[in-house]
Amino acid sequence: MHPLVTPFFDDATSTFSYVVRDPASASCAIIDAVLDFEYAGGTISTRSADALLAHIAQHRLQPEWILETHVHADHLSAAAYLRRQTGARLGIGAQITAVQNIFGERFNAGPDFATDGSQFDALFEDGDTITIGTLTGRAMHTPGHTPACLTYVFGDAAFVGDTLFMPDYGSARCDFPGGDAASLYRSVQRIFALPNDTRLFMCHDYKGPDRDHYQHQSSVEEQRRHNVHLRQGITQDEFVRLRRERDSTLPAPRLLLPSIQVNMRAGELPPAENNDQVYLKVPVNRF
Repeated sequence: MHPLVTPFFDDATSTFSYVVRDPASASCAIIDAVLDFEYAGGTISTRSADALLAHIAQHRLQPEWILETHVHADHLSAAAYLRRQTGARLGIGAQITAVQNIFGERFNAGPDFATDGSQFDALFEDGDTITIGTLTGRAMHTPGHTPACLTYVFGDAAFVGDTLFMPDYGSARCDFPGGDAASLYRSVQRIFALPNDTRLFMCHDYKGPDRDHYQHQSSVEEQRRHNVHLRQGITQDEFVRLRRERDSTLPAPRLLLPSIQVNMRAGELPPAENNDQVYLKVPVNRF
């Protein structure tokens, strides 16, 4: 199976979103959609999500799924908006409950915030199947960056979220609550066990040191040969040491605080307060 994949790039957050189409029908899925957020003014817009919808309308596609690879910490998810616009079902990894418990407490979300994943339509366990028209895929649990990370595999295409970046940039950080570098190493070995010609689609690109353009696609073989953090021959201990040293130097993502509050709610904003205004919290000295 060779699904048709159309990438969309959000320059503000260096995020790639995808429309994945069944080649035998008009059915499609949307993966890792972005909700635009202007932090300084607290302004939200749907420009990026509307570009996805325009593409879907132009090609007369029928969205069946909106899929999240994980609870993103660098951009707000447009999943809830797209679900309302399309009627598609929204899915994420079953370990979202662990993420909700961690961050529900850190943001003092209160007793009305459900930590059972019920904000989503489907919670995928490792190996669960996902159908888009005649295209059947599966969820692969690939934790490490977060406990809930999934890689979605449809035919010869795999959507790896923040598990891997382009080979010249390496891998995702593992220092968020619930992250673990050893788990990420083992997750990547599962991805590397896919056929060599499997197309791997990145969620982000920040350009490698000798590259002046963005890229969104590599292959299992290319990653196994050339990934600067995880190429064949690098041991788990070596990777864990490298990842911990690198993570200790990284600043928090610019949109970490608003992103987590929205994305743990499946892309919905927190409830309005008694003045009918929605607020996003800034915990002081908590992260």
